[in-house]
Amino acid sequence: MDKNQLTEHLKFYQELGVTGISRDPAWRRRVGPTLSPPGDPTDPVVPDDAVPVPVRVMRSAAELLRATREDIGDCTRCQLHAMGRKQIVFGVGNPSANLMFVGEAPGGDEDVQGIPFVGRAGQLLTRIIEAIGLSRDDVYIANVIKCRPPGNRNPEPSEVEKCEPFLFRQIDAIQPKVIVALGTFAAKTLLKTQDPISRLRGRIFEYRGAKLIPTFHPAFLLRSPERKRDVWEDMKKVRGLLQESAD
Repeated sequence: MDKNQLTEHLKFYQELGVTGISRDPAWRRRVGPTLSPPGDPTDPVVPDDAVPVPVRVMRSAAELLRATREDIGDCTRCQLHAMGRKQIVFGVGNPSANLMFVGEAPGGDEDVQGIPFVGRAGQLLTRIIEAIGLSRDDVYIANVIKCRPPGNRNPEPSEVEKCEPFLFRQIDAIQPKVIVALGTFAAKTLLKTQDPISRLRGRIFEYRGAKLIPTFHPAFLLRSPERKRDVWEDMKKVRGLLQESAD
């Protein structure tokens, strides 16, 4: 990172109200099960005449995500496939992420590249992620809708109905500790509420085994930079929840 980039990062953190960043990597790690060494007295005792039980093969999060993407295929389940979309924008990031971001739908840049949040709003999201000491490679990013709606309009209920089961499969595969719903549409869709984002943000909800925190969409922050402080307060909650889950 050169001097100019560093200056821009520091200026952005100042706008957020960031007073310090932890470099402690302990809370980033997902803690897995602890295995007992061979011969440990806690190992279960299996009788010699025990009847073998078929073992269910557990697939990894990456495998489950690949299977979900394959099931989507070149989707024609709703009208969006015939309304100018170039490709499916599935999701990107760490399949074992503790933190997942969910937005509304792909925009023009995302439709071209096939990756969520790569335009100006995506660049801002990357900086927000970095402000809590993570990178895009540490998290998983997806949208409720996998195809770009024409003119970037809000998705219609019939489109959500066809597409959100794939988002649920992504969440269940990844099993994040914390989900951040970006913007009004994502928050209202996930929480099945009509409350505006201004009423939802600042609160923590239980959602599919995770803690869900609604906050403003990065695109909104580009239009209303004075609300960056609110997002930083939400992200501090996210960081705290991640730290708690790592303890």
